[in-house]
Amino acid sequence: MSLTARDLDAAERFYGAVLGWTFRRDEGGERAYSVGGLDGQPVAVIAAVATELSVRVAWTAFFTVEDADEAVARIRERGGTVGVGPVAYPPHGRAALAADREGAAFGVWEGPAESRLHLGMRSAPAWLELHTRDAFDAAVFYGEVLRWAERTAVGFEVSYEQDKVVLRRDGEAVARLNSGPVESGSPRPQLRPRWLVRFRVPDPEAAAVAVVAYGGTVVPGGDWGGVRGPEEADGRRAVVVRDPEGALFALEPAGDGRG
Repeated sequence: MSLTARDLDAAERFYGAVLGWTFRRDEGGERAYSVGGLDGQPVAVIAAVATELSVRVAWTAFFTVEDADEAVARIRERGGTVGVGPVAYPPHGRAALAADREGAAFGVWEGPAESRLHLGMRSAPAWLELHTRDAFDAAVFYGEVLRWAERTAVGFEVSYEQDKVVLRRDGEAVARLNSGPVESGSPRPQLRPRWLVRFRVPDPEAAAVAVVAYGGTVVPGGDWGGVRGPEEADGRRAVVVRDPEGALFALEPAGDGRG
C-alpha cells in the first residue's frame, strides 16, 4: 500500500496527526520515501513522486509479483490498462501503475516487500476494499493477473461470501472485493471503481476532526456516495476523507482492543 504525494514533509505531518503514525525516511535511492508505522509495525509507504511521474495524488494498492514485465503483459491480455512502467526504483525494485477492466487503479511491485506491511481486517491498522461492479469478475481478473492461486508460499485463500470476495493470508482477511453501484465516469469518487484504503482508528469522528484541522476534508455520502447504505463497524459509522492533496481514504473504528 502506497501513497503518491507531492510533499513528503506535509504528508508526514498530516498522517502523523490523523493516524498517530511515526515515520522512517529512506533517502538512499534516487527517490526519497517514508515508511509510516504504528506500534512498531510498518503500515504504508509514502513517496513524493506524483509530480515526477505525472500521476495523481492517491492511495494505491500495490501487489507483489515475481516479474513486473510479465504481470504488465497479463494485465493487458486480460483487458486492463497500464499507465506507468514498469519503472525502476534502484536499488529496491520495479513498479508499474495500472487499472483493471472497470478502471480501478492498482500497482504491481517487483522486489522485496517493506517488512510485510501490516494489513488486515482484525487488529491491524489498515485493510483494502475494492469497489467494483462485479466482485466475482474482478476476482477472476486479479486472480489471473496476480496468480493468487499459484502463490501457495504466501498462503492466499479466496472465499466467496454473498456479493463479496474475501482474500485472506494465514487466515486473516487483508482485502475484500465488493460489488456495488459503481460508475466509471461519475463525478463522485466514491462511485467510481476503486481500491479504497480503510484505516482503523480508536475514534473515527475525532480523527475526522484532525483531518479538517490539518487541511483535509470530510467527503459527504460515505463509502458509496450515499447510493448504498453506510458502512458501519462496532455500531459506529466509517468516515470517508481526503488529505490536503486530495488522496481519498476511509476511517473506521478499531477492533480487537484497539478502540
